[in-house]
Amino acid sequence: MNPFPEFGKTLIAIGVFFVIAGLVMILAPKIPWIGRLPGDIAIKRGNFVFYFPLATSVIISIILTIIFSIFRR
Repeated sequence: MNPFPEFGKTLIAIGVFFVIAGLVMILAPKIPWIGRLPGDIAIKRGNFVFYFPLATSVIISIILTIIFSIFRR
């Protein structure tokens, strides 16, 4: 059995993931509401800032779940 076709598919999938991640990093600052949703937690006290994007994480999780369920079929 030749393992190279499966390895090639894996490399292509990893490459597509990196391209998508790169595009998100480039385009994310242009989306004004990302990271500032009503459910995001931000605590600022003196020199300390704690930020936890809870609502943003939930929205991204829902979107990724829908995308992956479409590709699974």
